[in-house]
Amino acid sequence: MMHVLKLAGLILPLTVVAACGQVDRTPAPLTEKQSAVLMKEIGGKVAGKPLTCISDFNADNMIRVSDNIVLYRVSGRLVYKNVLRSPCPGLARDSDIVVSEQFGSQKCRGDILRLVDRTSGMTGGICSLGDFVPYRAEKTAG
Repeated sequence: MMHVLKLAGLILPLTVVAACGQVDRTPAPLTEKQSAVLMKEIGGKVAGKPLTCISDFNADNMIRVSDNIVLYRVSGRLVYKNVLRSPCPGLARDSDIVVSEQFGSQKCRGDILRLVDRTSGMTGGICSLGDFVPYRAEKTAG
């Protein structure tokens, strides 16, 4: 009987861990509103080569598009699109505070974004940044 209890004590935690590992991390398709925000910011701009790091900009320049896409607007001519390495539940709601955990003076792939509830201070979603794709407005001849 004691062996059965010990075995159950080992199997139960493994079952819980296995169940947690099967969480669906597929990002939801963009809504019409999210697509409109994305197109407003990068429409007409040309995508460049992905970068692993960018200079740190004022946090006010971050635009939440969805639970897995954020934009960093440098100017009207340059916007960086970042597809997070996994969705960050609640990011698109734009109601929580985003706390960026980075090392050094640049934002880099792998840096952490944490959502913190404005009222309770409790941590919500946690995710990490992917590559930064620059979108630049083409120079006009003139």
